[in-house]
Amino acid sequence: MPDKAIFATIAILIGSISFLPYIWSALKGKVRPHVLSWSIWGLTTTIVFLAQRTAGAGVGARPVGLAALMAFLIAIIAFIKRGEIRITPTDWLFFVLALGALPLWHVTDNPLWAVLLVTAVDILGFGPTIRKAYYQPQTESVLFFSLIVLRNVFVLLALEQYSFTTALFPAAIGTMALVVTATVISQRPSGARFS
Repeated sequence: MPDKAIFATIAILIGSISFLPYIWSALKGKVRPHVLSWSIWGLTTTIVFLAQRTAGAGVGARPVGLAALMAFLIAIIAFIKRGEIRITPTDWLFFVLALGALPLWHVTDNPLWAVLLVTAVDILGFGPTIRKAYYQPQTESVLFFSLIVLRNVFVLLALEQYSFTTALFPAAIGTMALVVTATVISQRPSGARFS
């Protein structure tokens, strides 16, 4: 059986490669990340990381932990650089739902319930991006979302224990990133599909 640490390392490298250009663009003011969106993604990913650790994911949880740190870093950059700070009632709903995962985990004493809730929140969070990718495909990066798909494949390969608690989130996020990628590619003119 392949060494799970190798898969985890590959997932971490792919994750770093995918996030660094976005962070650089945010620092330069070329993109304006939404401070609450990235805070929510940091929170939900942290909850999944903790749940995966509890459920025995082992080294397979490390790339998820790194993704949580990257999301919080982008949220901090968004706040400092005055990125997108308008917060809608839907943004607050997602934030409250994400926060609700921790008490749900505590009350049920089962990390799966927290993972189910935050995975649902993250999947719903892809809705606006998919809509934007359909109508404005030039505003999304095929490379970024393709790397997120690839990273999550390696996260799944790196898991030391497979269960719904450890595998659901990376499988769902990888699938949603694939949907965004396919949407962008299908909606762009043929000469600009993979840029």
